[in-house]
Amino acid sequence: MFETIQGEGAHTGIPSIFVRLQGCPVGCPWCDTKHTWTLDNALVTTAQQVIDKTNESEHFFEIDEHKLLALFAEQGYVAKHVVITGGEPCMYDLRPLTSLLHDNGYSTQIETSGTYEVLCDDRTYVTVSPKINMKGGMPVLISALERANEIKHPIAMQKHIDELDALLAGVSSLAGKQVCLQPISQQPRATQLAVETCIARNWRLSLQTHKYIGIE
Repeated sequence: MFETIQGEGAHTGIPSIFVRLQGCPVGCPWCDTKHTWTLDNALVTTAQQVIDKTNESEHFFEIDEHKLLALFAEQGYVAKHVVITGGEPCMYDLRPLTSLLHDNGYSTQIETSGTYEVLCDDRTYVTVSPKINMKGGMPVLISALERANEIKHPIAMQKHIDELDALLAGVSSLAGKQVCLQPISQQPRATQLAVETCIARNWRLSLQTHKYIGIE
């Protein structure tokens, strides 16, 4: 859990509290948070140890939504946008947490792979970054895409755009949804492809600006 600036998608630049939930069976090969994959009770530690850690580790803390809200105040966080990510956050029922946050003046955003049903407050902004044909073998759910406010797709080559097209063909309507292409690892060829495709289709380019400016 940490306070930073949202670096991706339609909320780029917004001060945010990131709550990174533990556990993910999807198995993306390029994942930059593989330390969040493992759920093991032996790795449970205190909230302060997780907040204070300076290196990636698989240790995590357990807390209910009311104590988490109190922890924001204890840490002196001032951001009012909360990004719930992972791992795969939609492994969990997020309705109690997201409703509590909205009722206390926060906005919320979930970043999910789309491989689980999205259970959250109706006011929550849902970003689905569909993970297709990953090692875990989990299909992207059309119900997750239907709930999405934003579909943000990592791409490296044309086949990734083709895979996205095949998914979007099953969505009833894209009206009101942002479709964003995000070049994987800031690769120049991927960036050029994303730019050209976004212009051609009136989609949105998503750059990982936090990596460009060197923040978490």
